[in-house]
Amino acid sequence: MDGTTVVVTGASRGLGEAVARRFAAAGAHVVCCAREADAIKAVTDSIRDDGGSATGMRSDVRDEFDMERLMETAAREGEHGGIDVVVANAGVYHGETAQTPLADDAYSAFDQHYQTNGRGVFAAVKEALPHLNDDARVLVPSGSVAVDAKPGLGSYAASKAFAEALVRQFAVELDATVGVVDPGQLATELTGGGGRDPADVADQFLWAATDAPAEDLDGGRLDLKTWKQATR
Repeated sequence: MDGTTVVVTGASRGLGEAVARRFAAAGAHVVCCAREADAIKAVTDSIRDDGGSATGMRSDVRDEFDMERLMETAAREGEHGGIDVVVANAGVYHGETAQTPLADDAYSAFDQHYQTNGRGVFAAVKEALPHLNDDARVLVPSGSVAVDAKPGLGSYAASKAFAEALVRQFAVELDATVGVVDPGQLATELTGGGGRDPADVADQFLWAATDAPAEDLDGGRLDLKTWKQATR
């Protein structure tokens, strides 16, 4: 990925951090953001200490002006200009994992799920559009909860379904390739620590950004099984 520019939202921890580190290790210049300035600085400083190229910005995906500045910065900093990959990863879960039935959700939790997990994806993609290079790819992490309802996941699950609907709509309306990447359950703060190490699936996102057939990714969802079958 030498000479490419990758934007990763929500990159201060968990999956976002693992993906940012993997793209940087592959030679990309990674532009990372998170809501906490110190946390994202720590990640990008560490990437540079390891020999990678990274820029960190305090940006909130709920704020379209933050997203506009983020994408403009990324486009300027790339070796060849523009953006090659966007990983719209930022997400939140309010409450104890799998203990938030929809009828019991507070309106504040409902709003935060949709503003970050849904509208945040919309803002990241929309503000990246003027800067996407030819053959650019937009990756939106998601999970089975978006398509296979399970009790206790409330408006979080609904917000992920909304994000996937946005992916499908963008895919039929844009020249850029936009798709969902489902790495399965990961051991992050979002899931309460149960699941795979995010570093173990970072290669799935690298594959989705580079080698996965565009026709399979665009408007579709590439899950863990698909990745393993394609790369074994």
